[in-house]
Amino acid sequence: MKMTRLLNIALVLGVVGVAASCGTDNTPTGVGPIPTQPDLLLGELLQPTGLLSCRPLPFAQSSATIGPEGGVIAVGPHKLVVPPFALSQRVTITATAPVGTVNLVEFEPHGLRFNRSAMLTMSYSNCSLLGVLLPKRIAYTNDLLQILEYLLSLDDLLGKKVTGRVNHFSGYAIAW
Repeated sequence: MKMTRLLNIALVLGVVGVAASCGTDNTPTGVGPIPTQPDLLLGELLQPTGLLSCRPLPFAQSSATIGPEGGVIAVGPHKLVVPPFALSQRVTITATAPVGTVNLVEFEPHGLRFNRSAMLTMSYSNCSLLGVLLPKRIAYTNDLLQILEYLLSLDDLLGKKVTGRVNHFSGYAIAW
């Protein structure tokens, strides 16, 4: 039933497109402007990584020493909540949010593992309309921003933020 409906819609759109192109002069008149930034109204729907396109945020970095009692570290509009007993000893954690068209947070020391999951909340209020339309999740990425794994995430559409469970430190970005 759904497949038939999709085929009917595709057929109607195809007929409308052909009809609209009939009778018009399609001779090129020149070269159009070359876009310098991605269209942030809808974002890059075919962006190969699946990471959400955003307007760059200012560089942010912060450090905190967190131990068995737990704690919070905020970096720009993002925050990591470490629950009690997630760490066996005190650790100095550094969070960095670099400037870029992807909301990214990198944590050090790399490879730090938690006894209990920490919760990372990332804002996407500076991101494209696509950020409102599609469910978001937090992705564990490598240095080339390739998605290695998706975290169990909860998208807060009204707050324009997504929260995911972090079990170890690395780089994390918002994906759709």
